[in-house]
Amino acid sequence: MRIAIIGTGYVGLVSGVCFSDFGHDVTCVDLDPRKIAKLNDGIAPIYEPGLEALMARNVEAGRLHFTTDIKAAVAGAGAVFIAVGTPSRRGDGHADLTYVMAAARDIAHAMTGYTVVVTKSTVPVGTNAGVRDVIREAVPGAAFDVASNPEFLREGAAIDDFMRPDRVVVGVESDRAAAIMAEIYRPLFLRDFPIVTTDLESAEMIKYAANAFLATKITFINEIAALCERVGADIKAVSRGMGLDGRIGNKFLHAGPGYGGSCFPKDTKALARIGQEHGAPMRITETVIAVNEDIKRRMIDKLSDLCDGSFNGKTVAVLGVTFKPNTDDMRDAPSLTIVPALIGGGAKVRVCDPKGQHEGEALLPGVTWMDSPYEAAKGADLIVVLTEWNEFRALDLSRLARSMTTPRMADLRNVYSADDAGKAGFVAYDSIGRARLAV
Repeated sequence: MRIAIIGTGYVGLVSGVCFSDFGHDVTCVDLDPRKIAKLNDGIAPIYEPGLEALMARNVEAGRLHFTTDIKAAVAGAGAVFIAVGTPSRRGDGHADLTYVMAAARDIAHAMTGYTVVVTKSTVPVGTNAGVRDVIREAVPGAAFDVASNPEFLREGAAIDDFMRPDRVVVGVESDRAAAIMAEIYRPLFLRDFPIVTTDLESAEMIKYAANAFLATKITFINEIAALCERVGADIKAVSRGMGLDGRIGNKFLHAGPGYGGSCFPKDTKALARIGQEHGAPMRITETVIAVNEDIKRRMIDKLSDLCDGSFNGKTVAVLGVTFKPNTDDMRDAPSLTIVPALIGGGAKVRVCDPKGQHEGEALLPGVTWMDSPYEAAKGADLIVVLTEWNEFRALDLSRLARSMTTPRMADLRNVYSADDAGKAGFVAYDSIGRARLAV
């Protein structure tokens, strides 16, 4: 089938590449000619393990194309996916649908026959109905259906999530649209991956409900971790004991400095706003948003305590600034709260991140970028493990401690332990929800 993807951001590019690997003929469209030029040169604008290799394979096979010409891409396509950004709107936290509706109008004028217009972007309930209205207004009498097909891709594991999903959610209004969506996802259906077909509104709500629940789970375990620190419990043991309950599960029960990224922050805010607009307040979600911000600020207090109450004149090495490992995404990362607080307090901050420098140079002015954690730690008063990249999971702690002016560590991902740090020569160590070390 011929498919067009509008938008070559994270969702659009990964979806387009994977659809082409299913055997479909896919054209990805973006208005930015520089981005399209890079894609045509085989360079992905995002870091995602395995993406460039898969992209090259399907370009070579003639199934994957990149262009700025939306009319050529949409003409004759059986399905057109809208995969543009829906950032949080300033002031009220609602999803900004400007790009979605603009894409819908462009698609309307480019269609040459019956087309299923599929919203892949995360959008509030009722948006697909709005897309339908925009297309009808732009081109009365156009032959089309709308569909909702929310994405559930984890950055750093997006290709595997697309190819081996927990489920595919499809919201449709007609049997004809359902048949086309079934054909698109036929390779997954043949391998018995669940395809959930429902109405538009339910499909839209599934995405928000799922992300809000996961954000709640993260925030809950972070609150429990704070209590563990007060009562002497170990959050790793508590998380394991909870996670072995089949009703709870062990995923998203890892204590840390708060959630970030491209989805949870904006989707929780959007869900809270949807609830307010419809007279059904999402009180749990609203609390999750507030508590998550408090957790980030609590991390700053933790670092301050390790620096004897003041960052002024201290040198701090920060390991990892992306919101999670295996991505270059820094949207709403805890580092964007923590690092500016260090600098604002008078600290000299050195940063080491395997993939974060390209984005981070603009977002974290005033830091010094280092190529290795050992360079970053040399002469430092504090080292902070902020993102659990594999490169930071097996560090030579003794080497780090010997190179530091004052060997102190804030392990905000619970990679090591107080015993590990003490044996390596650290004089102070703090983590999340576990025993501290202070000599």
